[in-house]
Amino acid sequence: MAYSPPPLMLAGGKTPIHRQIYDHFRSAITTGQLRPGDRLPSARSLAQQLSVARGTVDTAYAMLTGEGYVVSRRALGTIVSPHLPSLAARRAATERRDAPLPLQPAQREPRPFQLGLPALDAFPRKLWSRLVAREARALSAADMAYPDGAGYWPLREAIAAYLAVGRGAICSARQVVITSGYQGALGLIIRALLKPKDKVWFEDPCYHLARAAFEAAGTRIIPVPVDAEGMRVSEGIARAPDARLAVVTPSHQSPLGVALSLPRRLSLLSWAAEARAIIVEDDYDGEFHYAGRPLPALKSLDRGGCVIYAGSLSKVLFPGLRLGYLVLPDDLADAFERTIRNSDARIATFEQRVVAGFMTEGHFARHLKRMRSLYAERRQALADALKNVFGDRVIVDLQPGGMHLIARFASLRRDSELASKAEAAGFAVEPLSRRAIRPGCGDGLLLGFTNVAGQDAQRLCRRLANAIGETLRAGA
Repeated sequence: MAYSPPPLMLAGGKTPIHRQIYDHFRSAITTGQLRPGDRLPSARSLAQQLSVARGTVDTAYAMLTGEGYVVSRRALGTIVSPHLPSLAARRAATERRDAPLPLQPAQREPRPFQLGLPALDAFPRKLWSRLVAREARALSAADMAYPDGAGYWPLREAIAAYLAVGRGAICSARQVVITSGYQGALGLIIRALLKPKDKVWFEDPCYHLARAAFEAAGTRIIPVPVDAEGMRVSEGIARAPDARLAVVTPSHQSPLGVALSLPRRLSLLSWAAEARAIIVEDDYDGEFHYAGRPLPALKSLDRGGCVIYAGSLSKVLFPGLRLGYLVLPDDLADAFERTIRNSDARIATFEQRVVAGFMTEGHFARHLKRMRSLYAERRQALADALKNVFGDRVIVDLQPGGMHLIARFASLRRDSELASKAEAAGFAVEPLSRRAIRPGCGDGLLLGFTNVAGQDAQRLCRRLANAIGETLRAGA
């Protein structure tokens, strides 16, 4: 079905154009105006209609794709994901019951075991509020002008200083680019470096939203299996030695949690240098390691300018910031600067100013230290609770780092069935099999532990057992 909601009208103000387009379509999908399978206008036609650069529309569509709202169907164009529930049907059922519709959507509380969610209950909100108030009082006319496309310079300096000490990656502030979260970073990489049908290595299993962003851009995904030492680089070379890009999570593989071994890191860097390819290092939770010091970033070994390092402030501070960053090789800085300028991918300055103060005054380092200790406790508490409640029916994959664990159940049932039952009971769990490009990674439930207080772990595991216990027994 073709696009049917009211036409998009761009507004003035500070909200970037790509964000307005994203918000418009997201609202249309979540309110049921656009239903699963409905087709969005092509990026070219919408850009012409709005008199904006096509890259601006591509950015918005990449954000929607990365968050799972839409998918690319090549000849059919971009459509609302068929896997989304029919929100229009839900709304119709509500109206039949004559229930009053809220004036605005209610803020959804985080659900137990939600992945990628830091400990919001332990975030220093009072300190953050003081920094926000201070920056608001200091706001000048210059701060209200168009922001630097690459980001607020003091924040870029602070990130470069942190990476040198915390992740072993030496870079200059000029190499740092602030992005709208990780998905915004991927959209920028795609527009700056790739063409349709370019080959891209992806770990298998992988982070599915990253994969979706590259699929939407028309690139060819090359699945590379993962074992106990991480991505099997030799198989990537055998399958696609001429790949343009490789996306890896070397410090804590997403979702299996293993680290890329040193021999494979060196092999990956050697291939990239010889093939003139680029490695995207997604260091989404590399700061959190519970046995010794965090592993150095792959970027710290890069001598040939092959690695783009992608970091996230959403995982270490809070997702509402929607801030991430890239560290570019020197020879790619100009290409990315042109891409940012042409796509209007600029990030509002105010939040960046607050984060810069948080980092330069030492709060960031102290917060990370507290979170490592807290997450180690919560990780162990959840693992113990799972064993206490499920006993021999569960095997817990407890890797030395990360923000989630994998619970593998002794059942013949698919993990998707278990996840469906758990989600119906209010849990935000994910089946491991959903992350696979090709079958073979096994079954299990991905459980985030960072936002689960230790004293709540046993109670939540009992609730989980009530939700999936019958399914487990039926599959035994």
